[in-house]
Amino acid sequence: MVHARGAGAYGEFVAAADFTDVTKAKFLSQAGKKTPLFVRFSTVVHPSGSPETYRDPRGFATKFYTEEGNYDLVGNNLPVFFIRDAIKFPDMVHAFKMSPVTNDVSDPNRVFDFFSNLPESTHMLTWLFSDYGIPASYREMDGNGVHAFKWVNEKGEVTYVKYNWSTKQGERNLTQEEADEIQSKKIEHATLDLYNAIQDGNYPQWDLYVQMLKKEDFDHLDFNPLDPTKIWPEAIAKPVLVGTMTLNKNADNYFQEVEQSAFSPGTLVSGIEPSEDKLLQGRLFSYFDTQRHRIGGNFQQLPINAPKVQTTTYNQDGAMSIRKQTGDVNYQPSTNKPEVVDNAKFKYSTSAFKDVKAVQAKISKPNDFAQAGDLYRSFSQKDKDNLIKNLSGALMGVKNPVIVAKMISHFYQADREYGMRLAKELNLSREDLEKLL
Repeated sequence: MVHARGAGAYGEFVAAADFTDVTKAKFLSQAGKKTPLFVRFSTVVHPSGSPETYRDPRGFATKFYTEEGNYDLVGNNLPVFFIRDAIKFPDMVHAFKMSPVTNDVSDPNRVFDFFSNLPESTHMLTWLFSDYGIPASYREMDGNGVHAFKWVNEKGEVTYVKYNWSTKQGERNLTQEEADEIQSKKIEHATLDLYNAIQDGNYPQWDLYVQMLKKEDFDHLDFNPLDPTKIWPEAIAKPVLVGTMTLNKNADNYFQEVEQSAFSPGTLVSGIEPSEDKLLQGRLFSYFDTQRHRIGGNFQQLPINAPKVQTTTYNQDGAMSIRKQTGDVNYQPSTNKPEVVDNAKFKYSTSAFKDVKAVQAKISKPNDFAQAGDLYRSFSQKDKDNLIKNLSGALMGVKNPVIVAKMISHFYQADREYGMRLAKELNLSREDLEKLL
């Protein structure tokens, strides 16, 4: 169970322009259009009641209560992810969660044992062990959809997009020492910071941007743009302002609203579709599964999760079902109720790629290390120093020297200086590494 520790608030989204040329999603159909929403921020790995100062990605999930039903934009504060294959998603969570033997959470021996075999994690680990791994508060962090999604217009034309929430409060992170100082006095500092700011009328805001690519752009790139371990550099996809979100109301009851809120990247509206991203395809199922396990089969009927407009569904029965259901026909097609017909509007678009096969195999152009190296070189000297200190400190707790050597080799392939500095901090020579690998 992930995202157990969280904070949330209500607000509204105001569209910046008319986007009907690229999507038929109605809440993006005109400039100034307002859509109510609910946002839940969270830590990812650690349990409920854990400190909000732990090094951990932060969840950034937004539920738009649109006129067509709900749309969930589910992401993190960091722009990429650890893995690209959905079948490894439960294994990744297990590696981060409590040891089944000691109950120790995020044991570096388990974490790096897993990631030392997945070189695509190098980029995300560089983000995580930099100061971006500990945001100062929820108000002062960005959000990212991580995956590529499809926007589809009325003509059926597809544009691939990536989302970014840019905080208008200014992005701010904590060093490990600053986080330790806060943790010694308060473990829910970020939750209280958000609550108190809204209570005082200091409403936080984020601008939503999208980057856009067409399918025909893909072949010109040296990486797969549907790979969630990669960003889209602004040089190839300029961010476009979509609108602004303002959070202006706290929950009245934490458990009923914040704790029972449920999100899934599979909660979509017409005009927004999942891409062929392998990890996203798995998440479309896994999030609904975890909500049924965590809350119950009818979790979407709870007020916090229910659409604000009338919707029709043939879901039936289950514990605590409160949805009004009338008539004998709860299926389709039906001769007795012929007025309910398939609507072509809700059919997904079709994308054909050259020489693509549906197989369980590594993606083309994995390019596992280049963007991790670019990220390292983009850091200031202070940020580089903190990254090396944080990462070497974690690797010092790893007992198996082969795992340490494999991790150093990944960071070395990203950037020579990066790998050599880590090796020096861990007192490993080139000869030592060659013997271990």
